[in-house]
Amino acid sequence: MKKVITLILIPLLLVSLVPSVLAEEKRSLQDELIYYVMIDRFSNVDSKNDYHVDVKDLEAFHGGDFVGIIERLDHIEDLGMTTITLNPIFANADKGYHGYWVEDFYETEEHFGTLEEFKRLVEEAHKRDINVMIDFPLNYVAATHPWVNDPTKSDWLKESEEISTPDMFTKDWLAGLPQINYENEEAAQYIIEAAKWWITETGVDGYRLEGIQLTDKDFLQSFVDSVKETDNEFFVLGEVWSTDPQEIAKYEMTGIDSLTDYASTSNIREAFVKPDVSMTDTIGDIENNIDTYEEPNMVTRLIDSKDMIRFTNQPVALNEHPGPRWRTAVTYLFTTPGIPMLYYGSEIALIGNETPDNRRQMDFRTDPELIEYIGQLTKAREKLPSIAKGDFTLLHESEGFTVFKRQFKEETSIVAINNTSGTKDLVLTGEEIENDKELRGLLAGGLVRSNDQNEYHLVLDREEAEIYVLTEKQGFNFVYGATLLSVLLAFFAFLFLARRRGRNRTGE
Repeated sequence: MKKVITLILIPLLLVSLVPSVLAEEKRSLQDELIYYVMIDRFSNVDSKNDYHVDVKDLEAFHGGDFVGIIERLDHIEDLGMTTITLNPIFANADKGYHGYWVEDFYETEEHFGTLEEFKRLVEEAHKRDINVMIDFPLNYVAATHPWVNDPTKSDWLKESEEISTPDMFTKDWLAGLPQINYENEEAAQYIIEAAKWWITETGVDGYRLEGIQLTDKDFLQSFVDSVKETDNEFFVLGEVWSTDPQEIAKYEMTGIDSLTDYASTSNIREAFVKPDVSMTDTIGDIENNIDTYEEPNMVTRLIDSKDMIRFTNQPVALNEHPGPRWRTAVTYLFTTPGIPMLYYGSEIALIGNETPDNRRQMDFRTDPELIEYIGQLTKAREKLPSIAKGDFTLLHESEGFTVFKRQFKEETSIVAINNTSGTKDLVLTGEEIENDKELRGLLAGGLVRSNDQNEYHLVLDREEAEIYVLTEKQGFNFVYGATLLSVLLAFFAFLFLARRRGRNRTGE
């Protein structure tokens, strides 16, 4: 009997070892998928902290809290997002729902919840292998901050610099705020110590730094060095209010892990606002990034943010259905070089005009179609390192029909996006991709095999996209078949011997 059990266990062990051969590498920063949450507008669960809440006033608190995010971690996990980024969580002045009117860098905003509740949010996210990043305001404090009227700290602050931002931005809510003077060493050290304290106290995984071109560069370098000394895997994302790649790329030298690529945002929005729009400018942005940045796959790219009109407004204004607009746009965002950042509500095509209208409450009772599609995209990106880390090669572009290749080590992916008003087809040759292989679709599940001339014929319906992985032509898998057959034979041998032994016992 022991021999029979051994015969069964050995094939089963071989089967169990198959996944280990395909095991993925440890997730790197390039693999991150960032989901930006405005806490106050996301999910209100704890009514105990609903002080002076007015959901009819877009400039007042609406009640969202840390507990609400905990309750919605399933939603974020279903989207496939790996990092949650939160607006500043610190104690704010009246109506500071956005978190940027800081009054105390060591206290949580009471409307959002307690320090213990924030710690629980980090802990619960980590259980799901989701990182938590927070916005850490380096430039401004509230006009009501205690430093403003403290004569011993008169040189901790200075007059606010004029804000210069891209045309698509709205930053009026920051104008005129007292600005931190980093020439004062005590002020600089205070902010650094506060940043280190949040890391050690809560286990938070990263900081997003807004408007870093207003921050003293020497201080910025010290800040980044200090947080990374506290946690050598800490993720720092820097936002430069600029659409000039050269201006943005200068901050790579500070040790910041990723910079926000606003230079490409406007062109992505314009390319996908309607069908049949040339992708020349958007592809040009990618090629420009490859030439400009040392690590183009580490640049954070986005379509929507808390500082611009929601993308959904643009197709709606043209009487275009936002669903196909978002599907093709996010496919492009998630498959081209860079770290995608998804602003909360984009997954339901939330509408919103200029700030604060672009910060409406999240609606979790909406049509799940776009949510499910984004989940498919993130799963495909997770399976294919070439999408997050690979080289980029354009294979075809014509008035919205775009096909490109991503290659990493031995893996090749082909992405086809048909943002046109008609069905499109394209023949790829063996010179563009390897001969005698097949392309397996991960979104719709299509299969394209090379023909006798080593050509691959792609056909894509209007306003649809597909991610293909290049694989060997699949015949019968003899290794798997032999393993499965041996398991079955061992099982039947076991039944036969067991039955025979039973008969011997009964004297049959």
